[in-house]
Order: sequence, then structure tokens, then C-alpha cells
Amino acid sequence: MRLATLKPMRVLGIETSCDETGVALVECQPGRAPRLLAEALHSQVGLHRPFGGVVPELASRDHIRRVLPLVQEVTTSAGIDLAGVDRLAYTRGPGLAGALLVGAGVACALACALDRPAWGIHHLEGHLLSPFLARDPPSFPFVALLVSGGHTQLMAVARVGDYRLLGDTIDDAAGEAFDKSAKLLGLGYPGGADLARLADQGDARAYALPRPLMHSGNLDFSFAGLKTAVATQARKLGPAPSDTQRADLAAATQAAIVDVLVHKSMRALETSGLRTLVVAGGVSANAALRLRLDQAAAAAGCRVHYPELHWCSDNGAMIALAAAMRLQAGLSMHDRRYTFDVEPRWALGAASDVPLSENLG
Repeated sequence: MRLATLKPMRVLGIETSCDETGVALVECQPGRAPRLLAEALHSQVGLHRPFGGVVPELASRDHIRRVLPLVQEVTTSAGIDLAGVDRLAYTRGPGLAGALLVGAGVACALACALDRPAWGIHHLEGHLLSPFLARDPPSFPFVALLVSGGHTQLMAVARVGDYRLLGDTIDDAAGEAFDKSAKLLGLGYPGGADLARLADQGDARAYALPRPLMHSGNLDFSFAGLKTAVATQARKLGPAPSDTQRADLAAATQAAIVDVLVHKSMRALETSGLRTLVVAGGVSANAALRLRLDQAAAAAGCRVHYPELHWCSDNGAMIALAAAMRLQAGLSMHDRRYTFDVEPRWALGAASDVPLSENLG
């Protein structure tokens, strides 16, 4: 479907893949960058913290409670009513099945009531394109480092919808390595940000931890062995390590993860011949990773682009933006006229000018 007129199109995006309920409204038209009109986000961190991780049933129930009030908040903030929405977009996958079904069901019900199209969007495509909302957006083509939840991937991105996988994680992803290591250090949920803060107080050279697959000759990732090494070192420290020991181990853990991500990212730029790197997903908020990537890219004469910090985690803006950018690019969209399914496990691979559902499923 192509934008046939200069009339602005308003896309309402709904994100419910895991433990954030996000809704946003983006306006787009030919020849102009999509514009964010309004957004709202509810985090379930407090709900899941007592359990030390996301409880899928609780996540789904909370999405049900939150999504429609957030839709109302966004449309009110944008100064329009639902009749002013031209398209609806929702996260089709990957993610928790029950959580995904909430967003898909609400989006398709609203679309049916409004007689508007409803589009299923790939969660990782949303993250990949989220830096286009930033003050300093990238330009195509580029290499993308996606570090979101259980995903650590390197992609060659030629244009919207044209993604070629360069490297993938074969077990634990970077985000999982942060969170699992944090749990081993007795930190709360979610642990990645707490580990990063603790690492600021430590000496990364205090413990020798592995850098799995860093010199493997390919662009794949593996962090399960690092987690095991952290667990082994934590046991050696005993049941009551000192604050200094915990900070040092946190710093060593973060340094190992960052070393691998930086090395593989720069290798991807070198082998692809591209000069721009886009980093997106929750781990892209890590200050140590940003510093090291900026330094390595500057030394190589390359540029790095990130989402603004509040768009690193899951959010509705990235889903609305991905739909708007696909619309502007003239790509076909997945629209089953209000019947829907979700894809809890959905690979982001090569797609060009056809529905994601036909190319990435």
C-alpha cells in the first residue's frame, strides 16, 4: 500500500510483547520524516519484582487493564479522537504469547470498529528503526546491533524492510547475561541496570572472565559461558562477599559483555563495508557500551546512532514508527481484516517490499 496523497496519515501503535504497555501516535506523509504526536507507557517492573522475573499470566492481565486507558491518554494528548486515527499497528511478535494477544486483540477490535486497517509489526523491526525518532537520526544503509531481551543480532540494513542477518546469539543474549549475572550478585529485578550502576564502583581487571566467541571468525554471539564463569566466581567469593568484591565482579562482567559487542560490531562494519552503526534495544542504554562504541567507531572513521534513552526499552512509539516508515516506503502490510494471530518466536530476516508475515515467518 502506497501513500497516494499528501494527506497526513496518523498511525496508532500498540506494544504489549512483554512487561511494558506502550501506546503512541505517529503522523507521516511523503517527503517528511514521521512525527511523534503523543505517547504513553506503563512499566510492570513493580508487579514482577517480587518474583524475580516476568510472570507471563500477570503480564497479560496487566496489559488488559492498561492498554485502553493508555489509548485514551494518547489520543487526548494529541488533541484528536479515535476517528482521527488512520491506521492501527500492533506488535505481532516475538514476545510472550498471551501478552502479544492482548495488543493484537485490542488493535484489531479498534480497527474493526473504526473501519481502519490493522497491521502486525515485528518487535525487533521497531527497535531497529527507533533511532529514527532521535535528534540525530541515521541514514540508510547501516549495520544494526540489536540488543533487546533475549536477542543479540547484527543486521545489514539496506532500507526499510530489507534486513540481512550477519550474526545471531546461539544461547544467552547480552541482556540475559546482564540480568542473570545481576541475580548471581544478589541484585534485584530487573538486574541489568543495577549491575551497570554497581560496575561503576568496581575494577574490571579484578577478575579474568571469558569473552565467548570474540575471536571466532564469525559474527555470532554466546554469553552462556560467561554467565557460568560469573556463577563460579561468585561461589568462590562465598555467601557474604564484600561490597568491593561485588562491584569488581560486576565491572568485570560488564567489561566482558561490552568487549564482545564492540569487537563484533566493528568487525561487522569492516566486513560489510558500511560506515554507520545503529544500536538499539534495552542494552543500548548502557553507558559503558555507548562510550566504547563511540570510541571504536571514531577511530575507524564511522558513526554510531542510538535511540534516546527513553526509547531503548519497549515502547509504542517504535511500533507506530515502524508502521509509518513501511507505509512511506510503499511496502505491503500484513492486514487480515481483523482476524489475527501472533508470533511468539519470529525471526527478523531478509524482507523487501512485501509483508513481513510472508518473508520472516
